[in-house]
Amino acid sequence: MLLGFSEYQIIFIALVFVWTGFVRTGLGFGGAALGLPLMLFVQNSPLLWLPIIGVHLLFFSGLTLINRLHNVDWPYLRRSSIYIIPPAIVGVFGLLNLPLLWLNGFIYSVTLFYGFTWLFNKGIESHHAWADRGLLILGGYIAGISLSGAPLMVAVFMRNVSRYQLRDTLFVLWFILVSIKMTTFLVLSVDLHFITALALLPIAAIGHVLGLKAHNAIMRNDLLFKRWIGGGLVVVSLLGLWYLFK
Repeated sequence: MLLGFSEYQIIFIALVFVWTGFVRTGLGFGGAALGLPLMLFVQNSPLLWLPIIGVHLLFFSGLTLINRLHNVDWPYLRRSSIYIIPPAIVGVFGLLNLPLLWLNGFIYSVTLFYGFTWLFNKGIESHHAWADRGLLILGGYIAGISLSGAPLMVAVFMRNVSRYQLRDTLFVLWFILVSIKMTTFLVLSVDLHFITALALLPIAAIGHVLGLKAHNAIMRNDLLFKRWIGGGLVVVSLLGLWYLFK
């Protein structure tokens, strides 16, 4: 469990997992991208946090999809998976083999990029088939290495999937990607920190429920919400990079 952490760190971890649960269901994506940089301030090992995030994502996306599978755009999901899944597998092995400094620097740099795009309302856009494929491949790789590739893939899915099917289709995609990652962890005997994940599950559930309730309001004020979040991501990422390379 959370042995070795101070009371203040445990409180901070709990708040971060409420936040990730809220973002995951409020936006339909981004729980890891917006939560992992904060978690690294507590313990700078992605292999501690990513299995925990993975367990939560499998649980909550599965829970949300129980009665929503009819609302998934299966044809587009199948077509896009050809470009997403192979680089995601490559990314998982990058996660397991890259030096910690490079890995954390990569995570903070990707998050900084997202922060600037949201802060200045410069959404990631694609208007050509070749650009779609490039974003899906890159997003798949980043998802494999850090579960933070969602904004790149969402930029493509938003153009090709109905708004009413988007969140459920993305949840199936996240479920598939995390299943691949967790299976790889199991095969390679990576500690899943399963007991810690279970202990934090009720905490994340608070954010999950709040996100479900706030989803429609967030969608109506999507740009304003992302601008505030973007500013926060820029600050967090710059602090993280400064801490890494000071």
